[in-house]
Amino acid sequence: MSIQIYNTLSRKKEEFIPLEKGTVKMYVCGPTVYNYIHIGNARPAIVFDTVRRYLEYRDYDVQFVSNFTDVDDKLIKAANELGGSVPAIADRFIEAYFEDVTALGCKRADVHPRVMENMDIIIDFIKALIQKGFAYESGGDVYYRTRKFDTYGKLSHQSIDELRLGARIEVGEKKQDALDFALWKAAKEGEISWDSPWGKGRPGWHIECSAMAKKYLGDSIDIHAGGQDLAFPHHENEIAQSEALSGKEFAKYWMHNGYINIDNEKMSKSLGNFITVHDIIKRHDPNLIRFFMLSVHYRHPINYSEELLEKLSAGLNRINTSYQNLKHRKGSSTGLTETSSEWLKKIESIRRQFEKEMDDDFNTANAISILFELSKQANYYLLESNTDTVVIDAFIKEFEELFAILGLVLGEQELLDEEIEALIEQRIQARKDRNFALSDQIRDQLKEMNIILEDTAQGTRWKRG
Repeated sequence: MSIQIYNTLSRKKEEFIPLEKGTVKMYVCGPTVYNYIHIGNARPAIVFDTVRRYLEYRDYDVQFVSNFTDVDDKLIKAANELGGSVPAIADRFIEAYFEDVTALGCKRADVHPRVMENMDIIIDFIKALIQKGFAYESGGDVYYRTRKFDTYGKLSHQSIDELRLGARIEVGEKKQDALDFALWKAAKEGEISWDSPWGKGRPGWHIECSAMAKKYLGDSIDIHAGGQDLAFPHHENEIAQSEALSGKEFAKYWMHNGYINIDNEKMSKSLGNFITVHDIIKRHDPNLIRFFMLSVHYRHPINYSEELLEKLSAGLNRINTSYQNLKHRKGSSTGLTETSSEWLKKIESIRRQFEKEMDDDFNTANAISILFELSKQANYYLLESNTDTVVIDAFIKEFEELFAILGLVLGEQELLDEEIEALIEQRIQARKDRNFALSDQIRDQLKEMNIILEDTAQGTRWKRG
């Protein structure tokens, strides 16, 4: 079965056929580096890292580019507040970004271009749009003529008339039409700026991705991806800029991940539920955070809660326990048994089912259900009195390869002694409250992590199994 991708442009699943056989050109919009990334930023990083991994598993040569926006209003404000220069603030939080996403299991892109390092190509791109009549200078600013691009709105599926109703010219803007958007912004006093044919200034947000995608991947690419919030106006404007200049289709497939909520509410600083990756990976295993992000299909919204993380942690531990038990049993396994052939076919069937789910628009939620099935079958196999080293090795290989495709790490999760004591205290209180379901749940959770409880007259004791 071929890979199917839901294309935001057509609003349907399409067979994935790259522009060049065996090669995938993929551009993912990266963060604005004025602070630590929040878990909303972590979702596209994890999702599209997984897409890349699966395409590589399917033997594609993936040319993966993801940019940093290292100059804009937010960075200028952060530099003023923190008492540093814009480049210094950007350097600091780019380093922090790499630390955070590496912890989350994300591989680095082949290229991570920065705006400040590509100013010449951005200026040349804008000059070319002016020469073709798609842009104009006005008082040191440069704007894109939106109405001149006949198919504007095709990604967000909006007409020019619909867009016009909500458009307006803000105070200080010198554009000819409310729908036009900035390609270059004239410098304000005290702001970081660059020389250009239109005076000192800096690029608008949208132009940077068009220019850098063209430089590193060419006029046409296979996949352009990012968060759902980028579809309009950012990606819509990228299409208008790039296709007006090249006359070619900019991106064949557009992929967008859904929003993330915190305890069923939209994440925002005003609600006090703004969570950075820098903070959350101090409290939770980064591998668990990745597992959580992949537990829901990437196009669907996802709801973060401590309760859900706890539930997923128990599930991940069950899989890890199966894997560790296989490795432990390997030393005492023998040669072929009567059931070996049957089990090897079953393992191969599980691999095919995993591929089927990932081929269907990278359905990691269903792929994870296949990991649970693999764990269950491994547990059944370990109940047999005689086990075959070949089958054990096949199970171990399957665990390791499928986990690697999802960017997940296999291994025992160790609880610290104080964490164990806290869970025991919680269980004791649950028993006092006659909440036996919670009491049993905690006992089972600890048992899965090889913590054995003993209820005695003197209290509850524990030991590592």
